[in-house]
Amino acid sequence: MDQAVTFKNNGQINVILNGQKKTYHEKISESASYEIKIPKTQPQHVILNEMEAELNTLVGMEEMKRMLKEIYAWIYINKKREEQGLKAGKQSLHMMFKGNPGTGKTTVARLIGKLFFQMNVLSKGHLIEAERADLVGEYIGHTAQKTRDLIKKSIGGILFIDEAYSLARGGEKDFGKEAIDTLVKHMEDKQHEFVLILAGYSKEMDHFLTLNPGLHSRFPLVVDFPDYSVEQLMEISKRMMIEREYTFSKEAEWKLRDHLNMIKTNMAPAKFSNGRYVRNVIEKSIRSQAMRLLTSDQYQRDDLMTIKSQDLVIKE
Repeated sequence: MDQAVTFKNNGQINVILNGQKKTYHEKISESASYEIKIPKTQPQHVILNEMEAELNTLVGMEEMKRMLKEIYAWIYINKKREEQGLKAGKQSLHMMFKGNPGTGKTTVARLIGKLFFQMNVLSKGHLIEAERADLVGEYIGHTAQKTRDLIKKSIGGILFIDEAYSLARGGEKDFGKEAIDTLVKHMEDKQHEFVLILAGYSKEMDHFLTLNPGLHSRFPLVVDFPDYSVEQLMEISKRMMIEREYTFSKEAEWKLRDHLNMIKTNMAPAKFSNGRYVRNVIEKSIRSQAMRLLTSDQYQRDDLMTIKSQDLVIKE
């Protein structure tokens, strides 16, 4: 008897007897399946790893990087304590950033909002940036209402007030004091619903803390943002250039380094805007390069990418 047998992937067997086709079904066991499912394991400390990756994109800020890792460790261990039925107390996370302009304070505030949201410390993680004009009103009672409205918008996220010492510039009769008093009250009443970050120059912020007896104790996290060194500023400039797909010629790099050395030597630290200054130099130089290329009618890839010495727009 002539017969032909064929196999199908779904476990079906076809048998042909003398030209007649019959079909049989065979149940294939689980072990015979070609599809093997491997359970996925969740890598440990994913949020910490992502946070460190973002922190590594920032130049310097060693104290801030250490502090954020400590906060992560505290939150993580608190969760483990809860799992074991132990008490897991909450801590106030209001912060004060002290440092000169352009040292990365706003950038870090945004990163903190993202981290706290991922760790369920904040329900939204958004950042509200404010200054004196956003809090201080024009008549009695107006300031308190403006400040309360701003805090309401910040619930679930971070309220970041730059140059916070300006709230106290007008003295005792100024409405800025009313804003400070309102902030102090809500820092306590809603301390786990939002995070307040006050930022400004170191000396002025130290004086600001003396204006209200309750201020100092309500900022358990005070971080200094030191000025960048010339090497750090050069590293920042290179990262900015890479991000924009530009590169310095050797001569341009030397010129910028010499200029930054001169600036750091002769300019008062409080008047130098650090990373912001470097960014402005690069953006002006890119515009200058564009004019040079347009005039010379040069559009090769290397021409379009290279910032030359003559393109650097800097004050000698």
